Amino acid sequence: MLKSTLGALVTAPAVHASDKSGNKLPVLGEGDHTFEVTHDWGQLPADIQYGNTHGVCEDSQGRIYIHHTVYATSEKPDSMVVFDPEGRFVKSWGKEFKGGAHGLHIQREGSTEYLFLCDIRRGLVVKTTLDGEEVFSLGYPEESEPYSKQGPDGQPIKYSPTNLAVAPNGDIYVADGYGSSYVCQYDKNGKYIRTFGGLGSAPGRLNCPHGIWIDTRRTDPILLVADRSNKRIQRFTMDGKHVDFIEGTPAPCHFSSYKSGDVVIPDLFARVTLMDSNNKFIAQLGDDSQSDYRATRKLSRDHFKPGKFVCPHGACFDHNGNIYVVEWVEVGRVNRLRRV
Repeated sequence: MLKSTLGALVTAPAVHASDKSGNKLPVLGEGDHTFEVTHDWGQLPADIQYGNTHGVCEDSQGRIYIHHTVYATSEKPDSMVVFDPEGRFVKSWGKEFKGGAHGLHIQREGSTEYLFLCDIRRGLVVKTTLDGEEVFSLGYPEESEPYSKQGPDGQPIKYSPTNLAVAPNGDIYVADGYGSSYVCQYDKNGKYIRTFGGLGSAPGRLNCPHGIWIDTRRTDPILLVADRSNKRIQRFTMDGKHVDFIEGTPAPCHFSSYKSGDVVIPDLFARVTLMDSNNKFIAQLGDDSQSDYRATRKLSRDHFKPGKFVCPHGACFDHNGNIYVVEWVEVGRVNRLRRV
């Protein structure tokens, strides 16, 4: 079992740098992991109001994609908002994901990039072009033995996919984080292969597998699962066999890696964790885990503390090593951490 103790890390106090207008921006971390933070990054059009900001990714042109549930009073229902690298609005789409927008993954196939989106309201995984044109979708996994049975209420067991990962061979791994805590594996065309996991705390069992990532930093790929309600990360072989645990994350949500081997892990309990290429935790950023973040997430934006996170839910590195963090707060929050 791998153990990394977050409590042993020294969290550097936030200092401040000035932006062009003279306002001071928080600076988090230290040494090679120092970042200047811009909260509420991106010029959101007046007719779009964020709901819970759940997913984020960057394409090869440096454009940033934000997947959110859409606020109830938003004039426009689009759940996907796209910005250029400077934060200027480019386009929006995805009204069909309103209320269900969750996991977001980008994948290159040859010279073309595709998005994979999880919809927790409709119980779907949808593959689209970068403009939102559907390629295919994966619905309820009725081919899977656990899902072919009725639950105690006589109905099919719950299925609500939260995130997914795509292997080097194109296989798709879907984490049923808000459903029945299984991982379903499909080939690149959406043909069912296998199911593993299931509710529990024993090795190989999961409790809210909220995020999932294929670790290709070494020769043999390994599957990492953010086993959130078990308060751990669990590693599996690509055919679903338990390898070990990485302990020390109170509420891991998902993963994104950088070319250095570093991994960013948004933690729902008000912190963002960085892990190195040896799976050792090296930094906690914006830690406000001692606060009443569950209450704060329901409040207006002026209650959010500069330099602190409320409920980080998704994160990604861009090609320059900057980090984008999106948060599970009712009014949405997009943060850009510029490497300094």
